Amino acid sequence: MPPERSPKRSAVLVEGNRRAPARAMLHAAGFSRADLEKPLIGIANTWTEIGPCNLHLRELAEHIKRGVREAGGTPLEFNTVSISDGITMGTEGMRASLVSREIIADSIELVGRGNCFDGMVALAGCDKTLPGTIMALCRLDIPSLMIYGGSIAPGQFRGKHVSIQDVFEAVGAHARGAMSDAELAELEDAACPGAGACGGQFTANTMAMVGEFLGISPMGSASVPAACERKNEVCRQAGAQVMELYRSDLRPSGIITRAALENAIASVCASGGSTNAVLHLLAIAAERGVELGMDDFDRISRQVPLLADLKPAGRFMATDLYHAGGTRLLAARLREAGCLQGSARTVSGRTLEEEAASASETPGQEVVRPLSNPLSPTGGLAILRGNLALEGCVLKIAHHHGDGFRGPARVFDSEEAAFSALERNQIRAGDVILIRYEGPRGGPGMREMLAVTAALAGAGLGESVALITDGRFSGATRGLMIGHIAPEAASGGVIAVVRDGDCIAIDIAHRQLRLEVDPAQVAERLQAWKPPAPRYPGGVFAKYARQVSSAAHGAVTG
Repeated sequence: MPPERSPKRSAVLVEGNRRAPARAMLHAAGFSRADLEKPLIGIANTWTEIGPCNLHLRELAEHIKRGVREAGGTPLEFNTVSISDGITMGTEGMRASLVSREIIADSIELVGRGNCFDGMVALAGCDKTLPGTIMALCRLDIPSLMIYGGSIAPGQFRGKHVSIQDVFEAVGAHARGAMSDAELAELEDAACPGAGACGGQFTANTMAMVGEFLGISPMGSASVPAACERKNEVCRQAGAQVMELYRSDLRPSGIITRAALENAIASVCASGGSTNAVLHLLAIAAERGVELGMDDFDRISRQVPLLADLKPAGRFMATDLYHAGGTRLLAARLREAGCLQGSARTVSGRTLEEEAASASETPGQEVVRPLSNPLSPTGGLAILRGNLALEGCVLKIAHHHGDGFRGPARVFDSEEAAFSALERNQIRAGDVILIRYEGPRGGPGMREMLAVTAALAGAGLGESVALITDGRFSGATRGLMIGHIAPEAASGGVIAVVRDGDCIAIDIAHRQLRLEVDPAQVAERLQAWKPPAPRYPGGVFAKYARQVSSAAHGAVTG
C-alpha cells in the first residue's frame, strides 16, 4: 500500500469557498476549475536569452509541462535569475555569479512556499543555476527533481573541436603575438555553435553529473546534449516522474543523504570535475543539515581513480561522454571499483546501484577508462592546508604532473591587476601569482579567474607558474591553480600579509601550502594589518558581504 498522505499542500490555496478570490485570479491566468483540483507542480525555470546556457529552457519547459499534465498534474511555470560566467568573466559583473546562487535558491523557495506547490521540477543550465535550484529543493523538501538543459555542441575550428575554453586561452596567445586578429575572430565566431552550457567537464557539466549521483536528477538525463532531439523526451519523462514522486511522497530529504553526497564527490573526482563542486556540495549539505567538510573531498579523492578523459585537461567533450555511454557508464565503473554507496535512492525510484547496473558502453569508446587503465589511480581533487590556508584550499590535480612548486610571490590585490601584469609581460616562469581580496566577503562574490588562468595557458606559462587566490576558478581552468584559500584576505587570513618576493611552497604530496616567512614576522604583519574599506557600501553586494560564510563552509548566507 502507498504511504498515507495528508491532503495536497495546495489545498490551502485553492480549495473551499473562502479561496474563491485566489481561484478567480488563477482562472484569469488560464487555469480551469479542473486544473486547480489536480496537484499543482511548480516549474522553476532559469531561462534567459543572455548567453547560450539557458537560452533553450523555455522550449524544454513546455515538454516538462506536457509530462506533468499527462500524468495528472497541473504545471505552473515561473522564472528566476541567471548570470553567465562565460560572459561576465574578468569583469565586475563576475562578482554577481556566486551571489546569484543564493538569490536563485531564495527566489525559488519563496515562490514555492508562497504558492504551496505540491511538487516541483527545476530546470537549470548555467553554472550557479544547478546548485541554486538543488539548494531550493532541499529547503522546500517537497517531491521534486532537477533537470539540466544539457551541454553545447563542440565548435569547429580548422578541423578541431573547440569550446569557450579555447577562446579564453586564445586571448593569451594573441597577447603574445602567437595568434592574429583574424585568427582570433575566426575562433570567436566558431566556438559556440548554439544553445547549451559550456562543453567540457567545466562547472555546469560537473554539477549536472553531481545532480545524477546525488539522485536528485534522473540518471542519464544530464549527459543528453542540449541540441539532441532526445532532450525533449527526457524533459517530458521528468514531468511524469515528478508526479510519481508526488504519489510516493519521496522528497529530497529521502534522497540527498550523506551517502548520496559522498557518491557525488566520487563522481567529481573520477571525472576531473570543477573545483567549484567543493563549494556547491558544501552548500547543498548545509541546506540538508548533513555534516560535510573539505577534508571529506580529499579523503574520497585519494580512494577514487581518475577515469574520465575530459576537458579542460583531457581530450574529450561532454558530448563525447554521452556517446560513450554517459554518466551511467561512469557510475558502473565506480560501482565495479567499490567506490559507490549503491543503496542510495534516486528520483527514479531505483537505487544508484540499480541505475549503474543498466549501463551500456559503446564499443571502442575511449572517454571512460577501464579500471585496469585509469588516467590516475587517485582522483582529481586535493585539499591543501598550511599557514596560508588554515581552513583549507582546493587544487584540481587531474592531469597535473609533479609534486609541487616553490617560488617567489607576485602579489596582486585584484584580478584586474594580475591580468594587467600578464598583458605587460611582467609574469615570469617560476612566479607564484597571488590574487587576494577576491574571496566571498572581499570580492565580494568570489570571482572566478578564468580570464587570468586561460591567458597564462595561452601565453605558454600554464605549466611554469603557480597561481593562488581566495577567489575561485572556472571549471575550464587547468594548471597549478589553488583557490578557495580560507581564511580569505578580507577576513584577516595570512594571505592578506604576503609581500612580493616572499617564498611560497606548494607540497601536493603532503597537502601543504606554506608561506616560508618567520612566524614572528607573520604575526607582526597581521598585527599591523587593517581591513580595506568595502568595495560596495550598499546594495546586494554589501548585503552579501555582511552575511556570507567562509569558502570552507560553502560560502552560504543562511
